[in-house]
Amino acid sequence: MPENKRDLSYLTSLPGAAERLKIFTADLSNPDRFCAAVEGCMGVFHVATPVDFQDKEPEQVVTKRSIDGALGILKACLNAKTVKRVVYTSSAFAVMFGSGKDVEEVDESFWSDINYIRSVKPYGGSYVISKRLTEKAVLEFSEKYGLDVVTIIPSIVAGPFICPKLPSSIRSTLAMVFGNLEELRFLINIPLVHVDDVASAHIFLLEHHDAKGRYNCSSHVITLVQMAEFLSAKYPEFQIPSVSYLREVKGDKTPDLSSKKLLDFGFRFKYGVDEILSDAIQCCKENNYL
Repeated sequence: MPENKRDLSYLTSLPGAAERLKIFTADLSNPDRFCAAVEGCMGVFHVATPVDFQDKEPEQVVTKRSIDGALGILKACLNAKTVKRVVYTSSAFAVMFGSGKDVEEVDESFWSDINYIRSVKPYGGSYVISKRLTEKAVLEFSEKYGLDVVTIIPSIVAGPFICPKLPSSIRSTLAMVFGNLEELRFLINIPLVHVDDVASAHIFLLEHHDAKGRYNCSSHVITLVQMAEFLSAKYPEFQIPSVSYLREVKGDKTPDLSSKKLLDFGFRFKYGVDEILSDAIQCCKENNYL
């Protein structure tokens, strides 16, 4: 739309964008606006979600916006009559909170406990709850109306980025590089996945017709100490906290995410921890964040 003054050159300058990319104006608070984008499509990736990590709005407001937006888009997919499958992007937050103190690893059968999340009040609590409730609502809509929906549950996504501002997942993952030491208590152990692997998993689940239900998507887990050792060795220019300092950091160890279902289905992760962190740091340097 002519009145939309946002700079979208980071998208329109992508290779092949002139021939293959079409940009629509839409709004999650008005899902009917997505009908034009969905019309004629065979597959839809639902990736967007309202984000309010500072909890500036009440949890109920963020959750309603997320659910209404997601269900509105699913209705547009249903009405289009051409959509064969929707791949909805959930979050590790939908499975890893309140699953039990003794649980070392969670698979797709786990659902985060809403009451537990409210009791511990994690960073970005409204986002955590909205992702959990929205994925549930999406799957219930799928079952009720017969729309083929598969959900993908990525862990912390890192690697290179093209968006014009620093992604929150990169800022959190590299907290010790950016000097955000108060966030280290959330990073005692970090389940990670490369952004390109997440994109490939979306396509994989869209194209493999036998895919059903939920799929965790997490390739590696790295502890706070392991990350410090890696960063100190590879990037001596950064002031990384000492291992002795990090061993004293207190925080809850979150469960690992099992991607066995995705791997058993035939998917293979391409990138390791070295590439996940190195690609993220290189991109931060290129964009003057470091």
